[in-house]
Amino acid sequence: MFSSWFNTDTQIAAESTRPLHPGRTQVVAQPGRKRKAMTAPKSQREKSSKRKRILITVLVVLVVLGILVVAGYFLKEFIQSKYFFCMKSAKFIPLENACDGKEDCSGGEDEITCVSDLTVNTTFPVRLVSSNKVLQVYRPRSGWRTVCADDWSPQYTATACQQLGYTLNPRSSKVDVRILPADITASFCGVRSNSGAISAIQQAVFDRQSCASRTVISLTCSDCGERQAQDRIVGGTETTIEDWPWQVSLQQNGQHTCGGSLVSPQWVVTAAHCFSSNSKKEVSRWRVVTGRTHMGSMGGWSVDKIILNGDYSARNNDYDIAMIRLSQPITVGDTRRPICLPPHGLNLPPGTPLVVTGWGYLEERGKVSSVLQKATVPLIDRSVCSSREVYGPSITPTMLCAGYLEGRVDACQGDSGGPLVYLSTRSQLVGVVSWGVGCARKNRPGVYSNVDAMLNWIHTVMEKNR
Repeated sequence: MFSSWFNTDTQIAAESTRPLHPGRTQVVAQPGRKRKAMTAPKSQREKSSKRKRILITVLVVLVVLGILVVAGYFLKEFIQSKYFFCMKSAKFIPLENACDGKEDCSGGEDEITCVSDLTVNTTFPVRLVSSNKVLQVYRPRSGWRTVCADDWSPQYTATACQQLGYTLNPRSSKVDVRILPADITASFCGVRSNSGAISAIQQAVFDRQSCASRTVISLTCSDCGERQAQDRIVGGTETTIEDWPWQVSLQQNGQHTCGGSLVSPQWVVTAAHCFSSNSKKEVSRWRVVTGRTHMGSMGGWSVDKIILNGDYSARNNDYDIAMIRLSQPITVGDTRRPICLPPHGLNLPPGTPLVVTGWGYLEERGKVSSVLQKATVPLIDRSVCSSREVYGPSITPTMLCAGYLEGRVDACQGDSGGPLVYLSTRSQLVGVVSWGVGCARKNRPGVYSNVDAMLNWIHTVMEKNR
């Protein structure tokens, strides 16, 4: 019995040393090698938690970067509102020291891009007169002469309109001399039928006693003044830019300062007093925002030149007019369109309804409006406005008054430089918001720069700065 049990044990022990699967290579454990841990795969909840942590980290980084960008923008705006940076000498100078006539930066770079002025002592040789927009040409020996329609050609239309600063869809028509006032038909000039290439219409004219065709030339040099057919401004009402597409906001360092009017795709008419202080004379600080009903500071057009009337007087606001040339012409559309300049001698009668627009104060010592406002104000007779009860001798020939002697409706701070408009077949810019005593006070109506009185200067500026 004993031997039989022993033999069985020996047989079992021998068999236990064989691999269970002889066809597979036996893996022999080696010192220093570790077996891969047999862990369970991560749960869906753990994966989701990890993704959330990554997302939160990314959002935090983006928020921090956003805060830094916004802070950097406002810091930049603050610095620019107070200082001028000299690129060559890498230093800051107070903004008041720029454009003060003294070179504070290396190379005088602080005196380069500054507001300039222009005094005009000559007669601009082309003008349109009366509501018929009759063309007249000035010659030193002959004075003003009305241009006959005889031998007129599209070439002459383009040339004359180019001189007047308009280039969009110029066209001409004929007007019978018998319906015109005597002062317009007192003297005439004709054009040569074949004068070749000319740069100015006065080069092609000659004096004559009468027009053979008994007609003279009327010009429409642009599709300016068009608006959709549809009041501070103190006492005004809200409106939309589509109704007044020539209205612009002049902004310095992102802040609305004055209004203005597009008179061509590249030129804006505004008030000279908007640039009276030294801190407002650096051109690169200004932008012209167009096409907006609601006040905003984003976007806008950079400014190339700001030219003040050289006869402007800060003491009495005489010749309070300036022109701004944009770096690039605007794209004309429903919300951006020039207003027409008036013909010389429009002579609107007292009481003619005019419209003033802007984002200025809603009341005296109030706050600006975030929405464009309009108000209708009647033209006031010059003798009334210059009477002792109103403004007396403060009213000069370069000014006109509009509003109500009892008050109620008026332009106010922030409206300066904006348009006073005569609504006709094509809207015309007859005034520029200039000054007044308070806002909407009794016997203190709004005073505007008289555009008719400064047409010669406006046309000269545009011609000299093409």
